[in-house]
Amino acid sequence: MLTALMILNGILAVFFLVAGGMKLLRTKEQLRASGQRWTDDFRAGTIKAIATAEVLGAIGLIVPLATGIAPVLTPIAAAGLAIDMGAATVVHSQRNESMLPTLVLAVVASASAVLGFMHVL
Repeated sequence: MLTALMILNGILAVFFLVAGGMKLLRTKEQLRASGQRWTDDFRAGTIKAIATAEVLGAIGLIVPLATGIAPVLTPIAAAGLAIDMGAATVVHSQRNESMLPTLVLAVVASASAVLGFMHVL
């Protein structure tokens, strides 16, 4: 089960590192120009905070479990990312945009949290 958890977390971590890193490195206007219309509803600082949470969540999916230092932080990170994607699903739904990608990520992050808590508790 640990192998499945690490594979799942690795895939999630790559996604959130890329998505969060892109939001950190680009301006609100650049994100909007790339098709991320949801940015119209948020201030630039809020977008950077979301991006930082995603990058830290990605790190939290891997580092604690891999090092054995406070491995309970791994499922907590997954739960945080599930909440983040749940909120993103609501935003996209309210804007009549496709919410399938964020919904899938919320479910996968939730599964990671459950598997992680089963492993560490």
